[in-house]
Amino acid sequence: MNSPELRPESAEIAIITPDTLSAIGLRELLKEIDPTLTIRTFPDFGAFADDTPDMYAWYFVSSQTYVLYNAFFLPRKEKTVILMHGVGGTALPAGNHILNIFLPEKRLKQELIRVFSGGAPLPVPEEDRDLSAREIEVLVLVSKGHINKEIAGKLNISLTTVITHRKNITEKLGVKSVSGLTMYAVMNGYVEADRI
Repeated sequence: MNSPELRPESAEIAIITPDTLSAIGLRELLKEIDPTLTIRTFPDFGAFADDTPDMYAWYFVSSQTYVLYNAFFLPRKEKTVILMHGVGGTALPAGNHILNIFLPEKRLKQELIRVFSGGAPLPVPEEDRDLSAREIEVLVLVSKGHINKEIAGKLNISLTTVITHRKNITEKLGVKSVSGLTMYAVMNGYVEADRI
């Protein structure tokens, strides 16, 4: 069975990851799906930025690079695929394409074809998982290392209210650790990685 060719506008692809084996493996899988692709690999964002970053139709980027340079990737999330080493227990940014690089080869190809054929970004969050504006304010302060009492003072709310907001945030996102909440805040553009 022949794999469907990718849309013509997706001929230029950038793979940005320090993991050489992942980059080579992904490049070969993409070439099997569509041999007409032009695929460039970059070991880091600096090498990628020295190229012409906006010329690419798709960006495949390591989760670490995405977090550090989300100011570039967040506005381009429709054509950015985050390379994850498994996705269990991680609060992923809504509306992003996620590729679990630990999948077997056949599943990886299926996921790549689904992304290129206009499949819905993963994960599709439930409506009730959206954070309120106040919960986002609390999340930002938690990610900046503030304790509950400091958050209450900064937002002019009671300590009990802060605790309730934190409980709601962890339930909605399924993440309990401060580092996990910080990762979620950075990946969704609520805080910049260099400001925490």
